[in-house]
Amino acid sequence: MKIHPHTRRALAGITLIELLTVMVVIAILASIAVPSYRSYLLRANRSDAKSALMNLQVAQEKYFLQFNSYTDKVTDKPPTGLGLSDVTTHGYYKLTVPVLAKDGQSYTAYATPIAGAGQSDDKKCNTFTINDRGTQDIKNGTGDRASCWK
Repeated sequence: MKIHPHTRRALAGITLIELLTVMVVIAILASIAVPSYRSYLLRANRSDAKSALMNLQVAQEKYFLQFNSYTDKVTDKPPTGLGLSDVTTHGYYKLTVPVLAKDGQSYTAYATPIAGAGQSDDKKCNTFTINDRGTQDIKNGTGDRASCWK
């Protein structure tokens, strides 16, 4: 069977229209997948703040048992501070414990996103907080406490 020369040339490759169609389909899929993946990363990185605040809470309770008051010094070594890092494990949040009441019997710890680390884009659960009563909350976010701390 003899193939006509024009047919052989048509079977040899793909057309520009076919190539553009494939590129459009890939672009549509990417425009859906990239924002979804970014949202997933923001949710996953929240665990960095939550675990750091839980560790800070444990350190505060240990400090309270030894010195009968809480401290606002995260990085100082005991007996003046907790001896922890003021940046979370993966570097997405900065930990602070603002100045306490004069008696040192209460505290609220904050995990605030570090600018340029990526988590500052998280508008839903921006700043995580925990206090001496174990109350977990968020500040400067549009989300609710239950969904952010779950």
